[in-house]
Amino acid sequence: MTSPHTVLITGTSSGIGLATAVAAAREGWNVIATMRDPARAGALREAAEQAGVTGLVRVERLDVTDPASITACLDRVIATYGRLNALVNNAGAGVVGTVEQSGSAPFRSAMEVNFFGVVETTHAAMPYLRASRGKVVTVTSVGGVVGQPFNEAYCAAKFAAEGFMESLAPVAATAGVGVTVVEPGAVASEFVASQNLDIPALLEAAGPYAPALKAYIDRTLASFGNAQSAAEAAASVVGVLTAERPPFRVQTSAWARDFVGTKLADADGSAVQALTASWVSSS
Repeated sequence: MTSPHTVLITGTSSGIGLATAVAAAREGWNVIATMRDPARAGALREAAEQAGVTGLVRVERLDVTDPASITACLDRVIATYGRLNALVNNAGAGVVGTVEQSGSAPFRSAMEVNFFGVVETTHAAMPYLRASRGKVVTVTSVGGVVGQPFNEAYCAAKFAAEGFMESLAPVAATAGVGVTVVEPGAVASEFVASQNLDIPALLEAAGPYAPALKAYIDRTLASFGNAQSAAEAAASVVGVLTAERPPFRVQTSAWARDFVGTKLADADGSAVQALTASWVSSS
């Protein structure tokens, strides 16, 4: 069972990446579903089997922080399929904290995965995408547009990824390659659980920021009760893959569109500051 269209997706062991891999296969794409540790592919394989698309999903090892791993994976893809029609940069890592308490280390770690990982994978894939006149689709976040309390490292890295892609888009277009960023809001997936947050420890380490952090955590946990599913977010990604001329920026829900719209219409920053300040107020 083969298809003329081939997509490589990073970070497919859970969440949006897993759902996108299955949804793309349902649309008839050959899917190279990558992850740092293929031993964690059980959930993906089960979902692919249930969807009847096992023959279209190929699991490969790829660590976005290791250029040799990226090159080796792409070599295998081209040897097997002969082409690459799309890259979905989905792998990501979250960080919660504030700079005075955390120092710079979490910022460097977030940049390695969420920004430099996107740069390295895109760099390696571009020659093949030029040949196929394909697409680069990067899953960023509403946090790549709106800075959010206690997400300083995460938002900085996602802002960087959005700036990179927004700058790349017109250049890539001259070579026939489309570039789109997909911005989810709150998504009910293992991404949140995968951060292994020890909330009491976080609050204890927050020092003078503990009341603000508690207010933020309470608000965030409540908001995830109304989060969209990973499958709903994945539908937006696959919509970009299948569209002839998708826009540069796509949000995955009405809430995400409204939230991003607040920033894009906020010339002096006051609207965003008023909104996010309410997230860290205990009153």
